[in-house]
Amino acid sequence: MADIIRDAPIGQIIRFVTRNRVLQYPEEKPGFQLPESYNTALNALATSTIIEKDPNSSQSTSESDVSHPSQKLERKRTAETINSVNSKDDLEATLTRTKSRENTQQWTEERLEIERELSIERTKSIPVAPTKTADGHILVDFYTTDDPANPQNWSNPKRALVALLICLYTFAVYSGSAIYTSSTLEIMSVFNVGSTAASLPLALYVLAYGIGPLVFSPLSELPLIGRNPVYATTFALFTILSIPTALSKSFAGLLVLRFLQGFLGSPCLATGGATMQDMYSLLKLPYAMTFWVSAAYCGPALGPLLSGFAVPVKGWRWSLWEIVWISAPVLILMLLFVPETSTPNILLRRASRLRKLTGDNRLMAQSEIAQKNLKPSAVAIDALIKPLEITLKDPAIAFVNIYSSIVYAIYYSFFEVFPLVYGPMYGFNIGQIGIVFLCVLVACILGIITYTSYLYFYLIPDIMAHGLRAQEHRLVPALICVFGPVIGLFIFAWTADPSIHWIASVIGITIYAATAFVVFQCIFVYVPMSYPAFAASLFASNDFFRSSLACAAILFAKPLFDHLGVARGVSLLGGLSCLGVIGMWVLWWTGAKLRARSKFAVA
Repeated sequence: MADIIRDAPIGQIIRFVTRNRVLQYPEEKPGFQLPESYNTALNALATSTIIEKDPNSSQSTSESDVSHPSQKLERKRTAETINSVNSKDDLEATLTRTKSRENTQQWTEERLEIERELSIERTKSIPVAPTKTADGHILVDFYTTDDPANPQNWSNPKRALVALLICLYTFAVYSGSAIYTSSTLEIMSVFNVGSTAASLPLALYVLAYGIGPLVFSPLSELPLIGRNPVYATTFALFTILSIPTALSKSFAGLLVLRFLQGFLGSPCLATGGATMQDMYSLLKLPYAMTFWVSAAYCGPALGPLLSGFAVPVKGWRWSLWEIVWISAPVLILMLLFVPETSTPNILLRRASRLRKLTGDNRLMAQSEIAQKNLKPSAVAIDALIKPLEITLKDPAIAFVNIYSSIVYAIYYSFFEVFPLVYGPMYGFNIGQIGIVFLCVLVACILGIITYTSYLYFYLIPDIMAHGLRAQEHRLVPALICVFGPVIGLFIFAWTADPSIHWIASVIGITIYAATAFVVFQCIFVYVPMSYPAFAASLFASNDFFRSSLACAAILFAKPLFDHLGVARGVSLLGGLSCLGVIGMWVLWWTGAKLRARSKFAVA
């Protein structure tokens, strides 16, 4: 527990105030001994050879140990590092802002192979030999294969606690979007605005948390910053800013504050998945991602339920106060119990402590060397320009962005169409309309059961037996589920009628939401597998595209349904979803050919 608090934001503040005399790291405690392999590396004359112990020394490994798989793996990894840094130019070319699992790219066969072997060796506490670069730097690494500083080595309860808090953080921010919808009627009356204007506080919130990842995702990937400073700073500001939002006395002020709320809450969207990736291996990551995505998926749906019964009694501000009450406890827990998970940041700070301990400036983290040559313009290009370029030039990414944006926009149009259906047609009050949104929670649970069963009974055993198949193999569940949103929307469209029981239309929305959940899981795995070098930027840009269209949908949905009616308006949305069916099958059929022609994808 002390280690968790020490690495959490509160622990880092305590360390700063006490000048590192409290909550010390092992390197700061009296009697700490530098690992022998580091002493050997510092004293060695050779600058580009793997550091190994003398087989004749008293501490040498046996012949059987030298042939141990992890030692072979270590020599393989270190040799690759040395071979790739024979010159300064080569070094600069091979370094990136983030390194994880020995510098392999995520979602690749190489990453899978490394993780398989290390998962076995973590139980044996085998020393990890440091390496030298061509210019004489010693690259600081984890000391042993089971080093507790490595997030991959954390116990299951510790990782589950961190994952749970990230999910709660995500839920708090996402529920803060639609929790406002119960207040729109009173907003129209209090501020004397129309229905479209009254929807702006929701629309701007959604737009802002799509813009935020373009800024915060690159920041969290910088080793000097890491994940936690971004989380702690922005979420604290989000929580504090929620107070004046609830006290706002002008409509213009409400709009500005809601936009800032969404923007400051967006790091959960920008970085939550990266935190899961820091902790979980390639085989376990899909489970963690499923639950994290479900928190984001259910947040908006449960927002109207949380505020629906209270707002008619307590007033429109009550829904905004609920954001404070949800966020404040989660913020306190995160400040206390969410440690840093970014491996580059962890190793960078360890390198700094070792330099202070030994006085030797040759001890450096690999990310420090990379940062010397990192230009702000390059970060901006990777975050803003490169995703747009890939979207315009690569049909697969263009389809993923367009389709996911349409599905997300339809999802947010529910907040406009439900009051038109269940109020006038079935006599539901605001609170009861909020209860209808529980069907999305039910759908999410069904989606989780379906997708995790697919992972557990088929996909994970198949990967363990045959390795990673072609990327299109991950789209197989989506080929079936992609029909679901179309079917669900048409059921809703033509059963939303006073002469038909309300449960029929709810079933349609449940089918839509459950199958869309599975489709999202599939395409959000396909993208990083096909474009591992640009995965973070592509996810940030996808967030922006989805949120932008969802923002527009919130504003055009009510006029659309007013002019076309619910049946024809929702049928139009169902027709647009038919394009997704065609696109998904075309992507599955031609994906390999598209990737072969793309200069961005992994063939």
